[in-house]
Amino acid sequence: MTTSPSENPRRRPRRWFLFWPFDTIARFWPVFRKRHGVLVIRIDGIGDMVLFHGAFNHYAEALGVDRGDITILGCDSWARLAATFFPGVCFQSFDEHAYDRNPFYRLKISLWVRRQGFAVALLDSFMRKPLVADSLLYVSGAPLRVATKPYLSPKTQKLFDWYLSRCHRVIDTGPHPTHEILRHFTFVSALAGRPIKAEPPRLPWRDKTPDLPKPYAVINFGANEPGRRWEFENFLAVARDLKARGMTVVFVGGPAEADYKNRLDGTGFVDLIGATSLEGLMDVLHHAALVVTSETGPAHLAVGLGAPSITILGGGQFGGWMPFPDDVTPPMTLSVYRKMPCYGCLWNCTLPHTRGEPYPCVSAVTVEDVLQAINRLFPVGTTA
Repeated sequence: MTTSPSENPRRRPRRWFLFWPFDTIARFWPVFRKRHGVLVIRIDGIGDMVLFHGAFNHYAEALGVDRGDITILGCDSWARLAATFFPGVCFQSFDEHAYDRNPFYRLKISLWVRRQGFAVALLDSFMRKPLVADSLLYVSGAPLRVATKPYLSPKTQKLFDWYLSRCHRVIDTGPHPTHEILRHFTFVSALAGRPIKAEPPRLPWRDKTPDLPKPYAVINFGANEPGRRWEFENFLAVARDLKARGMTVVFVGGPAEADYKNRLDGTGFVDLIGATSLEGLMDVLHHAALVVTSETGPAHLAVGLGAPSITILGGGQFGGWMPFPDDVTPPMTLSVYRKMPCYGCLWNCTLPHTRGEPYPCVSAVTVEDVLQAINRLFPVGTTA
């Protein structure tokens, strides 16, 4: 469904005026080259990139251009993966946090976008921060600027109105919480003018076997914030069960999880916390017999790489990223959760909970729930 941009944008917020001088300089910077090419703005994390990947493979055909005519403007966090996941396209990365905080860095990136002289600029992100991706779409000055209608709240409505009113087309990809894969395929279908069937995520990746005893299971216990992290002791209980099944158990994580390393001493589990590069982590996930994980970027990478996976969910954004709709759920992919009436709170938890501890919807998931999910993938008496 396509909607027209707002005809009567609301009064601009004060924060808009802080950035406006810099955006104005970039927007009206003279560009003398002939307009050419397509800019695709992807200001989001690794997990979002995974869910976007399948729909992007249809962009060139939908737009009637060569892949080489498309430039993806993405985040530094997954820049090293771009050449593998998006072959044949141009890629430029930047620090989205600095863009949102440093006016001079913002001007530098905006001028780069403006000087490319894109003919088309596209923004397909539903959950996005105001005045970042929308600003880049605007300063591009592309003769055709198309955006997804974002999630709007009373707090963000005014921030989005001004920019959306300057888009040539705003595509409504569905109400919250429509799954991101369905949103991306709705967007590319609107561009193509015909339905394009949604597909499960499938990521191309090298076949480099890590030096680990097989079969092995991966435990990814980190999360974007403490409230979304299942209790570490629960992960240890699951790990002990997997070890009893004959699997090597590998714990992975980044610098934020380093404090947990000493709790693995003497367990017999393999400790790779803080010991892998992003590429190395993907090799480990790719060859895993099972991945048990919080809902984070590595959870989506595991699914995209085809690893059997069990993701422990809370309810903050339930249905938007996980669980997957039935028709785009990859094989051997399960989500474990205990549904509550407050699901869909966007992590603005209103239930009593202790700061730094798991949210009630996360802690409601039991070890037994996860063990039952493991039994569904690997019935008792079978091996991975």
